[in-house]
Amino acid sequence: MLKKMEQFVREEEGQGMAEYGLILAGVAVVAAAIFVTLGGKINTLIQSVIDKL
Repeated sequence: MLKKMEQFVREEEGQGMAEYGLILAGVAVVAAAIFVTLGGKINTLIQSVIDKL
């Protein structure tokens, strides 16, 4: 019985890690999409800050 409980706990940990990985991948995709969409504006903003310095 104890071995079954240990196995269940191990399986849950692996599942949790997979979920965190999927969330991290989703955040990375959204961040990349934002950078692609706003890339020109971000570049202009950074360049204006550099010019003022």
